[in-house]
Amino acid sequence: MSGTGAGMRFSEVFDLPLTIDVRTAARMLGLCPATVYRRLKEGAFPCPVLRPGRKYRIPTAGMLRAMGIEEIPVHAEDLQRGAEYAAAEDAAPEGRA
Repeated sequence: MSGTGAGMRFSEVFDLPLTIDVRTAARMLGLCPATVYRRLKEGAFPCPVLRPGRKYRIPTAGMLRAMGIEEIPVHAEDLQRGAEYAAAEDAAPEGRA
């Protein structure tokens, strides 16, 4: 795929929200936004797309599958933070919001 987009680092992909805009999708695919809009209008985009109102929103999970990325890696520091959070929740007095 050719285009004018700068692309996106692999690590950036896993910090994306649940849905992304056309410009972000273009960066992920290494295409210019105009090409992505054209494919959307032609019904030739590689994953399902949402259209709330006039804007396009692309589910990040669908984009990842379209790019051949089926699983999101789990990092040791994320597991550690999760364990620390759970321990803090267990130690919190009842009734605390």
